[in-house]
Amino acid sequence: MAEIREKGAFVNPYVVQMDKFADSMVHLSKTFFTLEGYKGTFSKEEFEEMFGKITDKVCENCERRDECLHENRVFTYQMVYEILCAVEEYGAELNVELKRGLKRKCILAPRFLRETLEVYENAKKILLWNNRIVQNREGFAGQLKSFAKLLQYTTRELDAGIFEDEHLEKKLKSRLKKIGVKMLSSVFYITPQGKYELHLTVKAAKGICVATKELAYETGACIGRVMMPQQGERPIVGAQYCTIACVESARYQTLQGVAKIGKDCEQISGDTFLMTDLPGGKKGVALSDGMGSGEEACRESTMVVEMLEELLETGFPAKTAIEIMNTALVIGREDVRFSTVDACLFDLYTGYCEFIKAGAATFIKRLDGVEKVSMATLPIGVIKDLEIESVERELESGEFVIMVTDGVMDALPVKEQDTLMAGFIQEANTVNPKEMAHCLLGRVLEWSQEKPTDDMTIVVVGLWKL
Repeated sequence: MAEIREKGAFVNPYVVQMDKFADSMVHLSKTFFTLEGYKGTFSKEEFEEMFGKITDKVCENCERRDECLHENRVFTYQMVYEILCAVEEYGAELNVELKRGLKRKCILAPRFLRETLEVYENAKKILLWNNRIVQNREGFAGQLKSFAKLLQYTTRELDAGIFEDEHLEKKLKSRLKKIGVKMLSSVFYITPQGKYELHLTVKAAKGICVATKELAYETGACIGRVMMPQQGERPIVGAQYCTIACVESARYQTLQGVAKIGKDCEQISGDTFLMTDLPGGKKGVALSDGMGSGEEACRESTMVVEMLEELLETGFPAKTAIEIMNTALVIGREDVRFSTVDACLFDLYTGYCEFIKAGAATFIKRLDGVEKVSMATLPIGVIKDLEIESVERELESGEFVIMVTDGVMDALPVKEQDTLMAGFIQEANTVNPKEMAHCLLGRVLEWSQEKPTDDMTIVVVGLWKL
């Protein structure tokens, strides 16, 4: 996410309210982080509490109580400390020398040892649960902080981008009236990339309907830009007022194709992919490989892709979205189950592509060669504080991005994977993404000469200028 600009004098009351929400979330996340943190071992107070529980249970009616707990208290305390240290390091099976030493000093040695181990186990469980609570709390605090940053960033961008132009509004109202559209209000917005975005509250004159595309065309003609309805807009403007978003037309388009096969040629694959239109003239493509194969891996990767799709379509930056997903996967379960995620965000205005990687492999088929996009990032769901890396590349019209899962690369010899895959891509002389994906998968299977030992998926996305 870009650097958040300092708070200025916001004019729009909605923007002011959003910024207040963001400030409250930042304060709340800071409060969570200042609470008790992770503990790797017991404190002195906790050890003394364990010592008290052990002696209360074992030594209460013992004839040597005063001798052990008053005259020789230091030696008894040291003995318990040594037992607990040994249990911490080696487990419940203590060495013979420590047991002999305990028998020489304590006439109730078997019971004393049994109670010590029981008290230790209970204290250890409490410590682990407290650390789990701390981990969850810090995870939620991190998500709150990320969401607050997003709100602050959006607030400042909205305040900087929204503008008023009475002359343009009157001109637009007059032009739309000629095609039978009555405009009630308008919001003019310039995106951080310098592109126009207009939100018009309009309705058609009585007895007619106007195509949303015609509305966008007339809007563009009025402001001197090529405009189109935002993805997902209604096709027709009717007799009821509705708000239509018109955005600048993109300079590029993408076409994509997929080829996949399950482990041992099974129909269910643990790999899942995503292709979706995003705000700001972007196209999002993602590929996830769940841990293992079959139905369980399929459920895992599908969950990851659906979460990512929802966050991206809402407007979250890709890196923030993956970080939120990683935190949710780590703190939401006891066992470690990870998924690789390979996401590409195509800017259809500029032709640039942002690659965000967490474990998968990506290649670019250039007009004059093949480039591998490499980043050393762990899959999501392994550790809480995962560093998500991203790089940006400029693509020319007619170039392709190829994303493959681990199963594809693992089917090739270890030291030759990149070279062989780059060669297959270079030799694929087709401009149809679907044909290219199937061609590449066929070449890999032909080379391996065996049934797939893991799920295999290849996604190919081509970029062309309009």
